[in-house]
Amino acid sequence: QVRLVESGGGLVQPGGSLKLSCTTSGPIFRVNAMGWYRQAPGKERELVARINLGGSTNYADSVKGRFTISVDNDKNTGYLQMNSLKPEDTAVYYCNLFPSILGFWGQGTQVTVSS
Repeated sequence: QVRLVESGGGLVQPGGSLKLSCTTSGPIFRVNAMGWYRQAPGKERELVARINLGGSTNYADSVKGRFTISVDNDKNTGYLQMNSLKPEDTAVYYCNLFPSILGFWGQGTQVTVSS
């Protein structure tokens, strides 16, 4: 059973930075694209960044230039570096494969951007 565990969220002021981590027990990121998703209160979950096999990346327009997705396959860990955070980035952030797998959703990590 694959388990993805997100960490690294917290409370940060506008303009600040956070780095999220997504750990898993096996090398699934070596053979699958990976995505970071977020869900804000009252909104649907959305894809914010993905990293494809081969290393190319794609970002939602709302985070382009501010967020960076990466994977360390030696550590079976994915990352989302978030800079220049805005209040509208406040959400629960999840990692999953891309396309997402229903049974792989974890608890997520809360990111709150507020002064």
